[in-house]
Amino acid sequence: MKELARNALASLSRADLLEHRSYVNGSWKAGQEKISVIDPATSEVIAQVDMLSAHAIDAAVDAARAAFEGWRELVPTARGAILRRWAALLRSNSQDLSVIMTSEQGKPIKESRGEIEYAANFLDWFAAEGERAYGETIPSHLAGSRLTVTWHPIGVTAAVTPWNFPIAMITRKAGAALAAGCPMIIKPAPETPLCALAIAKLADEAGMPAGVFQVINGDAAEMSKRLLEATEVRSFSFTGSTSVGRILLRQSAETVKKVSMELGGHAPFIVFDDASLELAVEGCIDAKFSTSGQDCLAANRIYVQRSIYEQFVEKFSTAVKDLKVGHGLDPSSDIGPMTRPSVSAKCRDQIGQAISAGARVVAGGGTSALGHQFVLPTVLADVADDMDIAKEETFGPVAAILPFDTEAEVLQRANNSEYGLAAYVYTSNLNRAMRMSDRLEYGMVAVNTPKFTGASIPFGGWKQSGLGREGSRYGMGDYMEQKYTCFGNLKD
Repeated sequence: MKELARNALASLSRADLLEHRSYVNGSWKAGQEKISVIDPATSEVIAQVDMLSAHAIDAAVDAARAAFEGWRELVPTARGAILRRWAALLRSNSQDLSVIMTSEQGKPIKESRGEIEYAANFLDWFAAEGERAYGETIPSHLAGSRLTVTWHPIGVTAAVTPWNFPIAMITRKAGAALAAGCPMIIKPAPETPLCALAIAKLADEAGMPAGVFQVINGDAAEMSKRLLEATEVRSFSFTGSTSVGRILLRQSAETVKKVSMELGGHAPFIVFDDASLELAVEGCIDAKFSTSGQDCLAANRIYVQRSIYEQFVEKFSTAVKDLKVGHGLDPSSDIGPMTRPSVSAKCRDQIGQAISAGARVVAGGGTSALGHQFVLPTVLADVADDMDIAKEETFGPVAAILPFDTEAEVLQRANNSEYGLAAYVYTSNLNRAMRMSDRLEYGMVAVNTPKFTGASIPFGGWKQSGLGREGSRYGMGDYMEQKYTCFGNLKD
């Protein structure tokens, strides 16, 4: 296992996709300091990436500002053509990009391949949406006047992107901004810089003008602060934890930026006794263990109605025991390593606290022979609301199952959270499904399915799970300004 990532990277069809410099104003910029990129499965250093100083942000902002006028003046079909070429290059280089992603992020290679397609879909979607940024005419209350509402690109934009979906979260943000006519500066997560640099190279090949799309690696806190202080940066997007999001929101207030944020999740997965048990178990495996549980959409609190509780626990734990833990580059692996050591530590802490408070371990729970960075897929039954795992997002392959009795009770418990990103409901009762959808305080609700994301849907949460929506026809809104114009004293 030790040499898997190193050998895979050495065998890329396109070795030039393995870039170590930042992409600024259409050129590759080296830095004096380096950061090590680690294969999380083995803790082996697989690459060294150049770190730029926070002052490099100033150069990137200047380049973006200079590129803005030319980019906004391109007709939407011309901007869309570049986005579509970029999407095509992602697909044609999918195997290499998947290897790079799994090597630095750790997710199973089959999931990395799926993410490349997911990422390309956002570029195609926004290429088309840019051609549909319609305004409107308002029936006038003033004689001899015409009232119009039009949409305009906001200007230079920036985004700080996460390590769990290191390519798709870039294209979901950049696709919207670029289609709207705005340049974007990307600061990728330090764990996964290689993915961002690889797709920057493909953007360049797609014909992206200099300064329109830039990727800079450096100290995350310093660079984020610099971007938020820059008055020329008019819109800022972040995907990450709620705690960091709060800090960035405070910093953005000084320049009154338009801000979009996709923050923490603590998703309830609710199974009623009239649900298909097989469908619920299958869906819960997917909702809990995709991306090895390192997903803001992951089912974190699994509520099962008491009359079917033990049946669900047995069937679910049996299925979990069949999941294979291994290096993500092994095509048979279902669960890879935790990308950050802090994630595996939190999983173990939550397991230990739950057991000491009375939870039952029905699958996993032990230490993987593969190393501390691997967390065995674990199922905890008889979890109570006051346990840490029921109060805090886990972000790992640990499933907490809690019994409930009534619809009103589970609704109150599910909503008793500062988070409101996604919720899952399994029931065969259409009326109940509609009631739950109406009353769950979450931005996205999936009924009888774990699969609901895509380029066409408005992705985002309520409460402290974020601001704004990504994807869908609403996704460009964070990168555009609305203008009302009154044309008065018009003559026939």
